[in-house]
Amino acid sequence: MPDLLGDIGFTWPFYAAALAGYLLGAIPFGLVLTKAAGLGDIRKMGSGNIGATNVLRTGNRWLAAATLLLDGGKGAAAALIAGQWGPDMAIMAGAGAFIGHLYPVWIGFKGGKGMATALGVLLALAWPVGLAACLVWAMVFAAFRYSSLAALMAIAAAPFAAWAFAPRETIQFAAFLAILVWWKHRANIARLLKGEEPKSSLGGGTPPSPRP
Repeated sequence: MPDLLGDIGFTWPFYAAALAGYLLGAIPFGLVLTKAAGLGDIRKMGSGNIGATNVLRTGNRWLAAATLLLDGGKGAAAALIAGQWGPDMAIMAGAGAFIGHLYPVWIGFKGGKGMATALGVLLALAWPVGLAACLVWAMVFAAFRYSSLAALMAIAAAPFAAWAFAPRETIQFAAFLAILVWWKHRANIARLLKGEEPKSSLGGGTPPSPRP
């Protein structure tokens, strides 16, 4: 990874990759899809989150699946496109897409929790790492039915998988992703510790009441 505080003549392409990744990552697909489907503003329903888990609470599992794929796809696309100019560019663009999803400029910097986008970036950077995280998510969710717990365990496993399958830069990047995903899930962590976190079902459910 280059010294980003160095000569701007050398570093500007990396900043450009991060910015382009950010603008792509900032597209709030959960909000766009639910509005297009006539379901209203997803930010006013359920948990208020724009991610696939909250979209699933509308009862439309196909819309939730589309949100998951698009949120993951934007992270993967950013990393794959920038990766044509090298792995460092891929990491910068992937980081930009991830930050864009967490803090999207288009909707007041109030975005999702980043798990799908993080998985998309990891699959693009080092597919064994992304696959390992996906498997951990699936196993934890199957055992406990907590989407948040599955996300926390999956992203926590990513740096260890990167240590086994990827170069040092990817290990560090996976740790960066894990820290931010855990930060964004801090309310979920508090509810898990209190035994108040609601369980999830992949089958959808009754559409949630609008948030007050």
